Amino acid sequence: MCGRYSLTKPEQLKADNRFHLDLFPANLTPRYNIAPSQPVSAILNQAPRELQFVRWGLIPSWAKDSTIGYRMINARAETLAEKPAFRRPLQRQRCLIPADGFYEWQRLDTRKVPHWITLTSGEVFAFAGLWDTWADPKTNTARTSCTIITTTPNKLLAPIHDRMPVILPRESEVAWLSDGLSPEQARALLKPYPATQMNASAVSTLVNSPSNDTPEVLKPELRLRTSKPLSR
Repeated sequence: MCGRYSLTKPEQLKADNRFHLDLFPANLTPRYNIAPSQPVSAILNQAPRELQFVRWGLIPSWAKDSTIGYRMINARAETLAEKPAFRRPLQRQRCLIPADGFYEWQRLDTRKVPHWITLTSGEVFAFAGLWDTWADPKTNTARTSCTIITTTPNKLLAPIHDRMPVILPRESEVAWLSDGLSPEQARALLKPYPATQMNASAVSTLVNSPSNDTPEVLKPELRLRTSKPLSR
């Protein structure tokens, strides 16, 4: 699964405009510990191409209430076409979710060690996501939300966790947002990212709490500082 991630260098989104954005939010700031149910920046397959804030945890348009979103932070690539909550978004409502790292916890003996997984290039990348809009029947307010698609782990992630988020190669990002992409073509893009292009490093257990959204979460625990980062 993917239950926490980071976007510590949001300025990269503007520097080269690699996502071909027309609009940016004014209050985009570094985030070190992004958690479910929080607003996250996403690029929906809509015009104009805009980086906007949506809720992490997909609430289907047909949901009776918003609590279902807490169970919809991730969507398994293998079963997207089978799940009512994801079937229509796979066809019509896909999104990119920019990030520069994500966290997974590795069980070692009696403890779980958090790892920050990044690209070896250090650049911002994009998770493959789905989105939907739900109308709150009490307030008649529209809420847009998203989910991050996961797949089987590559060789780097396999010792840490049995799932990993789908990171789209740069050349697939435009295709993922294309209106002409069929569900079959979309699913074909949902593959594990190459392990040779990723790094994983142990970080502080401060990341365990979503309230700790500071650079300190990226520092290793004192007892782990002699450990080497996992090799590719």
